[in-house]
Amino acid sequence: MNRRLIVIDMQNDFVSGSLGSEAAVDILPKVEKRVESFDGEVLFTKDTHDADYLNTQEGKKLPVAHCIRGSEGWMLAGKLEELAEKNGAAVCEKETFGSLKLGERLMEENRKEPIDSIELMGVCTDICVISNALILKACLPETEIIVNASCCAGVTAKSHENALDAMRACQVTVV
Repeated sequence: MNRRLIVIDMQNDFVSGSLGSEAAVDILPKVEKRVESFDGEVLFTKDTHDADYLNTQEGKKLPVAHCIRGSEGWMLAGKLEELAEKNGAAVCEKETFGSLKLGERLMEENRKEPIDSIELMGVCTDICVISNALILKACLPETEIIVNASCCAGVTAKSHENALDAMRACQVTVV
């Protein structure tokens, strides 16, 4: 089977840093374990901002500097940075919630060899996970898009559940 695992924004700032949460800290060991045991290609996304973040539209709506390129907060959390390097995993930097580049990359790979499934996990369920899941569903409508809910954390428990419900409605498999 041709499968992908995409770890969305499991960076220090979203786990224990400026936008961290207890829920994100709680899922980190599960994410690490899934990455280590996954039989297929693993990719990572990194929310990536520059020093002028607070002057951007996002920065004006969320005035908390985070994931500044090259900072400790921008690095993948826990063992994930090491696992990504060790396995030569692709890392897709993205300036916004969803990554069109990721969708385009996977569409191209799918043209060469059909991808059976793409599993997503990470943070935040209600912002970046849902954005990427829906982009991938649009780019690869015949590929099963799976969200591993136990390896995701939302801004709140309610917004996490709302996002999972919205993805189910859009024919994303939630496990």
